[in-house]
Amino acid sequence: MKLDRVELLHVAIPLVTPFRTSFGTMTTKDTFLLHVVTDEAEGWSEFAADPEPLYCSEFVSGAETVIRDFLLPRVAALPEPTTAALAPAMAKIKGHELAKAALETAFLDAELRAHGMPLATYLGAVRDRVPAGVSVGIKDSVPALLDDVERYLAEGYLRIKLKIEPGWDLAPVRAVRERFGGPDTLPLQVDANTAYTLADAEHLRRLDEYGLLLIEEPLEENNLHAHALLQQRIATPVCLDESLHHARDGAAAIAMDACRVVNVKPARVGGYLEARRLHDVAAAHGVPAWVGGMLETGIGRAPNLALAALPGFTLPGDTSASGRYFAEDITEPFVLADGHLPVPRTPGIGIEPLPDALRRFTRGCSVLYAGAP
Repeated sequence: MKLDRVELLHVAIPLVTPFRTSFGTMTTKDTFLLHVVTDEAEGWSEFAADPEPLYCSEFVSGAETVIRDFLLPRVAALPEPTTAALAPAMAKIKGHELAKAALETAFLDAELRAHGMPLATYLGAVRDRVPAGVSVGIKDSVPALLDDVERYLAEGYLRIKLKIEPGWDLAPVRAVRERFGGPDTLPLQVDANTAYTLADAEHLRRLDEYGLLLIEEPLEENNLHAHALLQQRIATPVCLDESLHHARDGAAAIAMDACRVVNVKPARVGGYLEARRLHDVAAAHGVPAWVGGMLETGIGRAPNLALAALPGFTLPGDTSASGRYFAEDITEPFVLADGHLPVPRTPGIGIEPLPDALRRFTRGCSVLYAGAP
């Protein structure tokens, strides 16, 4: 496979409603797509983070620089830039997993399209559809939250995740349980996005009475020791997200009992190859896992669905329908049916941008690489 061209398209797509977490409020999905053109096929990917380094240290303009100046030159210098060769070529660049994931995914899409193979088949998927959960942001009031949860349940979502932070935790969880039923009726989990400290352990222990599936990343990122101490003090299973950057982090966290559930975000761990390794680590230890989300467009959602169809993903993920976030997506929308979403089965990631939508949502385009004519 010979690399001909790499383009970066900056896109901005309005969200149907603002999405608030402990680290900020989003009103627009503002990111970039990578378009890789080879002599055999084309590939697409989506950068998962945001314009500001709030969820993680990476951000849109920084990732563009890293890809253009450091990652892509190493990949372009390869005699044959196959997906398997990318990670070793990029390894000397420290960190920047989300930027690496965007580049690797675009190449993987092109390579699989060239071979006529769906990503789901390549990863080892065992299901044709996956159960869908939904993430509900922090609201201005409990009644507003209950209205949102009621609407999502009516749409068919099989699991509810509530974003929490100090001052917005016990009351919303209690209200949802009282309104919609206990653990046997409604699978419910919470996500703190690192908003608490170990000093809050006794407060967080009060969540135990609500029978939650898990509490996600309650403490500061990368502090496995603190999460292990917290898990000793609460019955609710701790799930790690931001703290897991590689499969080896998952292995360490499980060995320390710092987490009893694993959230696998392909972008966060450097791409779908490493995501599959993290899945395998969790499955080998009998630890439940699920696929997290980053408010992806269809370009990011399609490969996440392929990953979520692996056998070790036993909990519904944040693989919501396109309409959860966007009135109009840049791809054909994914639509919920009986609480599930279909796994793409055409070659590569199984989807590509709609030309008209892409043109309307694109805010700028730059060529990062152009091969010899």
